[in-house]
Amino acid sequence: MNSYKLDYYIFLDELNEKIIKNIKNFKKKTKLKVIISKKNFSSILAFAKKNKISYFITDNAKLAIKHKAHGIFITSKNKNLSSIPKNAHKIEIIGSAHNQYEYFIKEKQQCSTIFLSPIFYNKKYTLNKILHLTKFNLITLNWKKRIGALGGINLKNFKLVSLTKAKCMGVKSLIAK
Repeated sequence: MNSYKLDYYIFLDELNEKIIKNIKNFKKKTKLKVIISKKNFSSILAFAKKNKISYFITDNAKLAIKHKAHGIFITSKNKNLSSIPKNAHKIEIIGSAHNQYEYFIKEKQQCSTIFLSPIFYNKKYTLNKILHLTKFNLITLNWKKRIGALGGINLKNFKLVSLTKAKCMGVKSLIAK
């Protein structure tokens, strides 16, 4: 379905030499954005700013505005419709969902991109929670928002994401290895 390059969002909660090297190599080849969690926030924020990488802050719009982030990433656990301040229109809002119900919540939270997870197997989810390509495509069939793939994406399967409607993908283990 997709004959274009995908945008990559990297979920970071730590930095080490190997990850830094992989990010710099990855950045040369594709459009790259970083999603910063609360762990090691300062060092990852400094790294993103120094390397001119767009960054999103997880579940904290006020912090994202304060640090002039490109945007905020709203996790699937965050279902609070009033968590976005009025001046958040200056930043991009993206989020994650695991099903149709959570998609509608992310829509109401004004997310421009919604990641559907998990597309592939990873240790965080049991095998019966994994969507795979067919179910991923069926769930997102009528989604109007920009779609991202998330969960279990590695070197062996990341090319398979191009068989979906996803315009971007979120990775963590792909950079860490």
